[in-house]
Amino acid sequence: MPTYEYECEGCNHHFDEFQSFHDKPLKKCPKCKKPKLRRLFGTGSAILFKGSGFYETDYRSESYKSAAKADTETSSKTESSTSKESSKSSDSKSSASKPSKKD
Repeated sequence: MPTYEYECEGCNHHFDEFQSFHDKPLKKCPKCKKPKLRRLFGTGSAILFKGSGFYETDYRSESYKSAAKADTETSSKTESSTSKESSKSSDSKSSASKPSKKD
């Protein structure tokens, strides 16, 4: 159950109240008994729900993101050049192993 913050607009009394989600907000100040009580927005917890997912990597710095992107581009270039070399060597092996047709 959450703790809600309240403030009386009549006497400026400030207090916290432990309530269920289903409980209605308090209306009457416990100190001055006037119906001028207002529930405040609390600071909440440190969890931020935004971004593409709820992972700590969603909140990385811009320098980290740019370095990671450069690293990804470098690795993809290396992979593509390696796959080209491997396809060239497999082509040369396959052409060498196939007997040529002579008519």
